[in-house]
Amino acid sequence: MARTLDVFLHRDLAGTLTQNNQGDMTFEYDEDYLGNPAAIPLSQSLPLTRKRFTRRACRPFFAGVLPEEAKREIIARNLGISARNDFALLEQIGGECAGAVTFLPKGTPLPYLEESYRQLSEAELASILRFLPKRPLMAGETGIRLSLAGVQDKIAVRIEGEKICLPLNGSPSTHILKPQIERFEGLVFNEELCMRLSAAVGIPTAGIKTGAAEGMHYLLVERYDRAHVTSPGDSQPKLHREHQEDFCQALGIVSEHKYQSEGGPSLKQCFELVRNTSSVPLVDLQSLLDAVFFNLLIGNNDAHGKNFSLLYRAGGQTRLAPLYDLVSTAAYPELSTKMAMKIGGENEPGKVGQKQIERLANEAALSAPMVRNRLAELADAVIAALPTVTREEPFAAGLAGQIRDRCRRIIGLFKK
Repeated sequence: MARTLDVFLHRDLAGTLTQNNQGDMTFEYDEDYLGNPAAIPLSQSLPLTRKRFTRRACRPFFAGVLPEEAKREIIARNLGISARNDFALLEQIGGECAGAVTFLPKGTPLPYLEESYRQLSEAELASILRFLPKRPLMAGETGIRLSLAGVQDKIAVRIEGEKICLPLNGSPSTHILKPQIERFEGLVFNEELCMRLSAAVGIPTAGIKTGAAEGMHYLLVERYDRAHVTSPGDSQPKLHREHQEDFCQALGIVSEHKYQSEGGPSLKQCFELVRNTSSVPLVDLQSLLDAVFFNLLIGNNDAHGKNFSLLYRAGGQTRLAPLYDLVSTAAYPELSTKMAMKIGGENEPGKVGQKQIERLANEAALSAPMVRNRLAELADAVIAALPTVTREEPFAAGLAGQIRDRCRRIIGLFKK
C-alpha cells in the first residue's frame, strides 16, 4: 500500500511525497499551492508544475535534507528502519529541517501554533553531547523530529540569552550546536578561527560562538535560515523560517555524489547557478569567488556542493547564503589533500597557479585580471586579520601560523 507525506513550505501545503509498494518515491505539487501567486518552488530542481516528479528527479532535494553516511545508518538502526529508505527517515525525523520544509503524514495538521522548548541545564547538555555519537540528532527522543544534512554530530537548539533550549514538536531553532570530535584535535577551535576569519575579511558568514558543558567544548552556529519577524498585531517578534537549499539540491545532484570527482558540482556549475538565480548576481558572484579563494587560503579541501547554499528570503529575493562549515582540513594530515571542487582543472591546492586561476576566471565568466588580483588581495587581508581573530589557545595559534604561511606562498605566486 502506498504511503504519503504532506510537504509543507512554511505553513503552506506545498505538495505530497508518495512511496509506492516498490519503495519508489514521487512528488507532486498541491493544486491550491500552484494557484497561489506567491508560491515558490521547493527547489531549483523542482520547478512549479503539475507534472509528477519521479524518484530520480525528486530524490536529490528530499534525500538532501537528511543526514549522511554513518549518521544516517545509526539513526535508521535506532529507529528500526532501513538506512536506504529516504521516505521512512523523513517520516520519522522530518520536522525541524534546513530551510522551511516540514514533513507530516498525509492529513496531519501542523502541530505547532505556539512554540515549545525545553531548557537544558549544563548537566543535561553534557549528557546529550556524550550520547550524540550513539543517538545522532537525538532521533527517537520524545518530541524531537529534527533533520540536518551532513556527517558531523550536531543538534539544533534555540538560544535565549544564555539559555540553551531544545525545540519540541517542530518548533524552530536558532542555532546548530556542534561538539568537539575526539578524532580531530581542536576541531571546535579550527572552525571558530576559520569562521571568524572569513567574517573579518568581509565575506558574509554565519555568526558563531563557542561554549563548554562539563569541559566538553562546542561551537554554536547561528542559523542564517531563521529570522525574528514582527507581524502586524504581534507585540513580540516571532522566529520565522526562511527557505534554503544547498547547491547539490538546486542542481539535482544526490548527496552521495557531492564531490566533483563523483559527479558532484563543479565551480563552473556553481557560478552559473548563482548567476542564473541570484537577485543580486554581481554581489553574490563576488562573494562566491571570495569563498572559493578563502577555502584555498585556509586549506579547506572539503568545500563540496553541499557546503554552499541558496537562501530564499522573504519578499522573493534569492541570495547566496552566508558561508558555513569552514574548517582547515589541511590541519589533519590523515585527510585527503585533494580539493572537493577543482580550481581551473586542478584538485591539488599546491599546484594552483596563474594558469589555473585564469581558467577559473574563464569558467566563471569573470575578468581574469580581476580574479588574479582578488586572490592576492584576499591573501593580504587574511594575514592582516589573523591577529584579531586568533584566540590564545595552542591549536588555534598553530593553525593561524599554517594559514599565514599558505597566504604568503600565494602572494609570492601572484605578486611577481
